[in-house]
Amino acid sequence: MVLLTGAPYAAAVHGLARAVAVFSFTVALSAQPARCALRRHPSLSNSSANCWSRLHPFNMFNNYNKAYHRKALTSPYPGSHVERSQVPEDKVSWLIEWKDYNPVEYTAASVLAGPNWADPQINDKGFSPKFNERDGEVERKSLHGLYVVENGRPQNPVGRTGLTGRGLLGRWGPNHAADPVVTRWKRDRSGNKIAHPVTGKNILQFVAIKRRDCGEWAIPGGMVDPGEKVSATLKREFGEEALNSLQKLPEEKVELEKQLHKLFSQEHFVVYRGYVDDPRNTDNAWMETEAVNYHDETGETMDNLPLEAGDDAGTVKWVDISEKLKLYANHSYFIKLVTEERGAHWSEDPGPGCCE
Repeated sequence: MVLLTGAPYAAAVHGLARAVAVFSFTVALSAQPARCALRRHPSLSNSSANCWSRLHPFNMFNNYNKAYHRKALTSPYPGSHVERSQVPEDKVSWLIEWKDYNPVEYTAASVLAGPNWADPQINDKGFSPKFNERDGEVERKSLHGLYVVENGRPQNPVGRTGLTGRGLLGRWGPNHAADPVVTRWKRDRSGNKIAHPVTGKNILQFVAIKRRDCGEWAIPGGMVDPGEKVSATLKREFGEEALNSLQKLPEEKVELEKQLHKLFSQEHFVVYRGYVDDPRNTDNAWMETEAVNYHDETGETMDNLPLEAGDDAGTVKWVDISEKLKLYANHSYFIKLVTEERGAHWSEDPGPGCCE
């Protein structure tokens, strides 16, 4: 058995990453008919949910450069006056050689201060992260498989961003989050579902928060703590951001936990697992998430959970879902997938067929 180190190892991993990208592209093409069939016959069984979550990351991954890797190229970088180096659309992919690429180096002072949620600098003495694997309690594996490590730094699997370092992100490589999409049907005062006047499809609502940091509307969610299960993160973040659970009295917390358990233990499906086109992403640090839909079919569960903004949320409310929504990162895409699965209204324009 031959062990590769240094440059040969980097070359081998880089070659493997390219092979994975090609394989993913092939799988995406072959998976399209199955995905279309799934849309025509929506089902909320565990098997179809698992299939759904497997298909879409491939589809999004192979369209990032054109559609889902835009917010990660915007300037100035959030919370700063730092301008990214401009990256033309045809130079985003690492597979395209670009000898003159000269990205800006930036890591926020809040990250460099060394909070417990952040890694040390890559060259700090005693810091030897195990990329592409579970590193103690920190998950450094990507939901897309192996990523390249170049000169000791992980490389954004989607492509160049015009910025190196970590920006506002704590971890080198993937920074894992969880986004609970809590939905219900819009109803009139008599309790009847309200259909859209043009499409005739029932209108779905979801719990949205207005982020304090940027003022954009978003799905309530947050980072997965080291060693924490994603299911626990989903429930915790929804409680903290949409119900202000951290500020509740002890007896209120007990009742709140009962209602949260009821909501988060019912039928649900994984909407998406993978890379997020987030404005905080850099060449060396990026956001990945697992978005899960929890649907209150009757609305009775959420009637016992009054919304109250807390934690990172400035405002929280029920929002009618449609294509007109403008949400943080690529949250609009997650919401669109939910409406397709639930057979709810999304657009007044039917658009092209599924497989066109």
